[in-house]
Amino acid sequence: MIRKVVKSAQEAIVGVSDNMTFMLGGFGLSGIPENSISALRDSGVKNLTCISNNAGVDDFGLGLLLQTRQIKKMISSYVGENDLFEKLMLSGELEVDLIPQGTLAERCRAAGVGIPAFFTPAGYGTEVAEGKEVRWFNGKAHILEHAFDADFAFVKAWKGDEVGNLIFKGTARNFNPLMAMAGKITVAEVEELVPAGELDPNQIHTPGIFVQRIFQGVNYEKRIENRTVRSKS
Repeated sequence: MIRKVVKSAQEAIVGVSDNMTFMLGGFGLSGIPENSISALRDSGVKNLTCISNNAGVDDFGLGLLLQTRQIKKMISSYVGENDLFEKLMLSGELEVDLIPQGTLAERCRAAGVGIPAFFTPAGYGTEVAEGKEVRWFNGKAHILEHAFDADFAFVKAWKGDEVGNLIFKGTARNFNPLMAMAGKITVAEVEELVPAGELDPNQIHTPGIFVQRIFQGVNYEKRIENRTVRSKS
């Protein structure tokens, strides 16, 4: 078996360079590859295209790379929690491609299973469809969408083993399994790294065949975007 363990996030991002396209798992701040994002920031790479459901918040997640102006383009579904993102988009400093969430997920999945393009009804009749081929199926208009092409995919899992098998926990699963399949090089950071053979095969969400590098992350903050509480009655 191929042992894919690297010692740190810094070692995991070896080979990244300016102008690359990255996929980054997570939904809101749930299941984001915190260590990998920090390593990318510290590396100084720039002019990045980032594919992620959202752009974190102003001072956390992908918001860190927006602060340092390392991202030139965001391909996202939702960006409502990041004031800096809004400022950069409205000023023209940041190129933004907003797409329906289901289309985002399917463009990741399609890349992972070798489907170059597909038709979807989502977005027809809106700005999303501008310039795209339209076909009709069963009396309904569909637009052509293409699979993503990412140099790296950075994902975060709850538990993984030395050969790259991954288990995600709860809602932190979100986009991570789809993106893990789709990167030319997939880097997985995990909360707990175990020897090969220790994970129950029936519980594995992402087989190690999709993962090229894996490391045990440290100092996870696991922030909550908007904490909502109520007083005791």
